[in-house]
Amino acid sequence: MATTLTAELTPELTPDFTAASHNLSVEQISRPSLSYWEDAWIRLKKNTRAIISLYIVIFLALFTLAGPLVWQVDPSLQDLNQISQAPSWPKTALLAAPYERWQPIILDDFPSEPDTFPDVIPAPDGLQTIGLATTQQIRLRWNPVVGAGGYSIYRNNHLPEGLNDLGLPLATTMGGNEISYEDRLNLEARKYYYSVVPTDGIDEGDKYVTLEVIPTIAITRAEATARGLISAASDLPEGASLTLHFHPFGTDYLGRDMLARLMEGARVSLFIGICAPFLFVLIGILYGGFAGYFGGQLDSTLMRFADFVVALPFLLFMILFKIAFGIGPGESGIIPMLIALVLLSWPGTARLVRGQVLQIRNNGYIDAARLLGAKNSYLVLRHILPNTMGVILVSLTFAVPGAIFTEAFLSFIGMGVAPPTPSWGSMCNEGVKTMLSHPHELIFPATFISVTVLAFNLLGDGLTEALDSRMRSR
Repeated sequence: MATTLTAELTPELTPDFTAASHNLSVEQISRPSLSYWEDAWIRLKKNTRAIISLYIVIFLALFTLAGPLVWQVDPSLQDLNQISQAPSWPKTALLAAPYERWQPIILDDFPSEPDTFPDVIPAPDGLQTIGLATTQQIRLRWNPVVGAGGYSIYRNNHLPEGLNDLGLPLATTMGGNEISYEDRLNLEARKYYYSVVPTDGIDEGDKYVTLEVIPTIAITRAEATARGLISAASDLPEGASLTLHFHPFGTDYLGRDMLARLMEGARVSLFIGICAPFLFVLIGILYGGFAGYFGGQLDSTLMRFADFVVALPFLLFMILFKIAFGIGPGESGIIPMLIALVLLSWPGTARLVRGQVLQIRNNGYIDAARLLGAKNSYLVLRHILPNTMGVILVSLTFAVPGAIFTEAFLSFIGMGVAPPTPSWGSMCNEGVKTMLSHPHELIFPATFISVTVLAFNLLGDGLTEALDSRMRSR
């Protein structure tokens, strides 16, 4: 009877509809089976910020490991002809003769001390350079002034706006008949403004004359040979042009290549920033996993000890470790810093892993495995640890920028890596001293620290979203 009812309810199909139904193609939609990590990688690739951060981390790894193989410049080599040079294209230098002692110009027919002391002493005229102004020396001379008992020479990096803006005082001549001066103080290939103020032998006048000078980079034959610019048998004449070594990121206050020092500093900063988190995260995994799996009074005791470690002052222990290792002021404390980070930074990871293990061990598949006779080692290695890997990776990616920033801070205040060993933090400490006149010495290491910390933080955010199963519905 059910068959008859079905036949009655089924509508009679027309011939056209029947023909169409015979040609109907059914599309079969199937989704490939994905593992946990394959699904996490697909989700991570959809996060643009995380992928860009991943590329930045890969670039930093290549910059640190492969960079010195490409840019083979000694980070400790001092180029005294290019001190504190900003990033620029390759420069040329003049092949100059060795320096010879210069005798100042003293007029025998002009009094060294004035007979009278006029109220107003005019500014000297005829201020000019003697010979070619180079980075070896700049020699000045001027015409004597009647009533002058001496002359004060100043140097500034910009055009003076008055008597109170003449710049760095270089010297004061001993008499009114000494009308020259030789400057050899940290000369660079840049504009200088020299001002000469006459004095009555005691006080300076209120009139001065200023001269703009741009010295030419000069290098002696011995220096050029030592730096490999020319061979020892070269017969280049004096006055010939030489191409100096290229410094794309400029040089620091000792003429050392900034790019080479950034690569060398990356090795130190990233060594501490990666090794220390790897070690204390590993300790936190073992400690927190052990406490969370066994639970009970043992868990309570272990976590109270973790709370005690959190309360310990990091900087105090850093100082104690430096004393224990016999590291004095001005010496690099890389090992004490590494030990302090490892011994005092693991409780955070231990708490995260413990919470994850407490949640996993009460799941039904864990109880089922126990009923089937699974041992504790099997449960930990097969079920619990794989399910905590997401939390562990996220914790590691957030711990790396924290360790890098800690190293940079300690090196900046002189507690970490000390010169001449470069690190990004110690380079920032050196760059702060010259940031107003040569900002590139601070900008480049500070930028590397900021970009590295930001990249690891954004990568950690991306991993959190990719590995957290509760976010998969988004």
